[in-house]
Amino acid sequence: MELGLYTFADVNPEAAAGERGRDAAERAKHLLEEIELADQVGLDVFGLGEHHRPDYMASAPAMLLAAAATRTKNIRLTSAVTVLSSDDPVRVYQQYATLDLVSNGRAEIMAGRGSFIESFPLFGYNLDDYDQLFSEKLELLLAIRDEEKVTWSGEKRPPIQGRGVYPRSLQEKLPIWIAVGGTPQSVARAGYLGLPLAIAIIGGEPARFAPLFDLYREAARKGEIDPKTLKTSINVHGFIADTDQAAFDQYYEPSTAVMNRIGRERGWGPQGRAHYDASTSPRGALFIGGPERVAEKIVAHQKIFRNDRFLLQMALGLMPHDQLMRGIELYGTKVKPMVDQMLADAKVDAPAE
Repeated sequence: MELGLYTFADVNPEAAAGERGRDAAERAKHLLEEIELADQVGLDVFGLGEHHRPDYMASAPAMLLAAAATRTKNIRLTSAVTVLSSDDPVRVYQQYATLDLVSNGRAEIMAGRGSFIESFPLFGYNLDDYDQLFSEKLELLLAIRDEEKVTWSGEKRPPIQGRGVYPRSLQEKLPIWIAVGGTPQSVARAGYLGLPLAIAIIGGEPARFAPLFDLYREAARKGEIDPKTLKTSINVHGFIADTDQAAFDQYYEPSTAVMNRIGRERGWGPQGRAHYDASTSPRGALFIGGPERVAEKIVAHQKIFRNDRFLLQMALGLMPHDQLMRGIELYGTKVKPMVDQMLADAKVDAPAE
């Protein structure tokens, strides 16, 4: 199983107008250091999400990932997510094909509809077209990925008649994942198309999402896709420190501040320490603790989901950079070897089919 990280590159939304550029510059510097360290300690994937809000600085993930590509050797670099509905598939492909060239074949796209709506009015799209925009643009992106010259027409974008899209990616087929928050229709579409699926799990009990993976694999069969060729990921919140208690305490304030800020926008009730502590339990949504606790929870959920990839959002809110760097170090040097060994042992102990 691949283990990795993802982030939205949080910045201080309360920063004074004159300080926003300096704050974003510091976050960009720290972000590149975090990706570089993740590569050095052997993590497999780093994802960067696209947002258009004052609390996140990564509105152009491909540019930041390209900068990271020049400082890394092995780690795969992906959007997490590209808000495809409000972008142009031609430019998305060109940006990530270029990233693929710069990184020597390590680029991926994780396409989704996004958890926020700011990009729609920003780029002049109508929210009433939310579903149709994504469906049409995914169709076009896949056509561009699969054929050098494209002929395509839809209702929400001007047609393309036999035009080439360049540059082409170094990988024969640039990996395109579908990221969802739990919508069954989106899960089924990913399966029917045979595309890798990432499900974001940020609340409740993760095990309740297991039926979505069953739906995904069943939709693949209906689309005449061999389920054994599919890839799946769970993307979750969590943190790793030297001890369980240190991890609980360090992650609490930054993560709770984010969730309560978003909650006020969406009408959720405030969360406190009791809710947070409950979420850190073995059945809760937060993967927090020392290396052994987190490794055991990752493996326990892999048995439920049979996922091929696990991405952890440690940089949530205004986490201190030194704590993040230590968490990344522990993730690669302690957690990953434990997970690999536990999965290998489980495979050996599994009964023959």
